[in-house]
Amino acid sequence: MLTAWARSFFKGFLQSVARFFQRLGISPNQLTLTGLLLQAGVAMVIALGYLPLGGVLLIFSAVFDAFDGTLARMTGRSSRFGAFFDATLDRYAEALVLFGLLVYFSGQPDARTEVLLIFVGVVGSLLVSYTRAKAESLRIPCTEGILTRAERVALLVIGLVLSGWRPIAALPGVLTIVLWLLAILSNVTAIQRIFAVRKATQQDIEGSL
Repeated sequence: MLTAWARSFFKGFLQSVARFFQRLGISPNQLTLTGLLLQAGVAMVIALGYLPLGGVLLIFSAVFDAFDGTLARMTGRSSRFGAFFDATLDRYAEALVLFGLLVYFSGQPDARTEVLLIFVGVVGSLLVSYTRAKAESLRIPCTEGILTRAERVALLVIGLVLSGWRPIAALPGVLTIVLWLLAILSNVTAIQRIFAVRKATQQDIEGSL
């Protein structure tokens, strides 16, 4: 997954910055909350129509989101509540950015398709997270899927930064294409996880027949 690759590739950088926050006496949960506030700021920038700037800021806020987990592991302050708190605020953060897009498109003419795609994308992203959380509550590992959070963020960054570009006149703009991909592939990912859990519990299903 993109998440695992990014954490491995930027491990040294993440640890260096995490040490800086440690020296400042900042806790992992405080970083998690700060990350949410940064995402809220990104959402406001997007809602105001500064889409390419919002895409650039989304990169930095996404990188910042990795510091809390790194700090928790480095300082031995990992906890069940911390993991729960981080996962919960991640869902709020993603929804906020998409809400910023929703506000922007709601003020644009002929943007009904984009508004509907954002709604479907929000549903898909929440279901991707829910299916994993529910599976893990049943002690079933569940990381399958084509579009996890890191990939969704990467797609959004591309769509926002290139929002003014229409590569082929007969096709929608890049951002609309990205919203189609988010709406479809996030729900495909949720379905992939449903089938993965079904496969993992096949013995239970057969035993109940």
